[in-house]
Amino acid sequence: MTKPLNPEDEERRKKLFEIADELRERTKKQTPEEGFRVVITGKGGVGKTTMTAILARLLARDGYRVLAVDEDPQMNLAHALGVPKEVRDKIVPLNRNLDYIEEKTGARPGTNWGLYFSLTPDVRDVVDRFGVVGPDGVMLLVMGSVVQAAAGCLCPENALLDAVIKYINLRKGEIILMDTQAGLEHFGRALARGFKQAVILTEPTYNSVQVAVDAAKLARQLGIDHIHLVINKVKKEGHVEKVERILNELGFNDFTTKTVIPYDEMVEEYDPEIEAILANPESPTYMKALELKDILLKYAE
Repeated sequence: MTKPLNPEDEERRKKLFEIADELRERTKKQTPEEGFRVVITGKGGVGKTTMTAILARLLARDGYRVLAVDEDPQMNLAHALGVPKEVRDKIVPLNRNLDYIEEKTGARPGTNWGLYFSLTPDVRDVVDRFGVVGPDGVMLLVMGSVVQAAAGCLCPENALLDAVIKYINLRKGEIILMDTQAGLEHFGRALARGFKQAVILTEPTYNSVQVAVDAAKLARQLGIDHIHLVINKVKKEGHVEKVERILNELGFNDFTTKTVIPYDEMVEEYDPEIEAILANPESPTYMKALELKDILLKYAE
């Protein structure tokens, strides 16, 4: 016969059950079965890498599993996230990892690989082998950018990166943020299969807004459901009106949401690092990143 618990032990037992229930509920809420995927893009220098890093850290602090993917040619996301220099220096982007490309596709870039290599390499081990764990538990995968050519490039590097994107689309229970160069066409339909939100950053200049509009139109063509415009580095009220005027002039203003971020000296001072921003809740960038994080969660439901 089981000996009854004394009142103190019974109270402790009840408390443990309550904690367990709370953890289960929190896990259910914070690890969606399907997860969701966001592509973050815009003209070079608009702040997309900084925003990707801040969003990744904030989401991870909320308890989500986060995979940050660096597909920008500059490959500064590791630095922005806070990955130590000694670790960053050892990162080899996937598009330059010749051994892995050859292992998976059967062809080695830079050699006479001819016509025969796998267009559908098995890359299910890519995150386990090459993912780097950063601050707050953010997982980072540095892809590098695709090889561009006038008539496109059917080559092992691009076959591998395309397979990685397709694999990322199948990962579940994870938030995936991809920092990419402006112009998503190199991934075509592969990107659209899993990425249902896009964050497009712009500065209040004609050229930057034009790049943002081109990216937004392409995202629409790819079937990305929710496109969020972020107007960054706004120094005066007239800048927002200027962006709206340019959008109307270009004939495209179909954004799910718009977020305006005032010019933040701290971002420029500490670029590309974000620790000082995360430590300063009064930073305009920090406050607006919190708003954007909530927007992404809302439209992921």
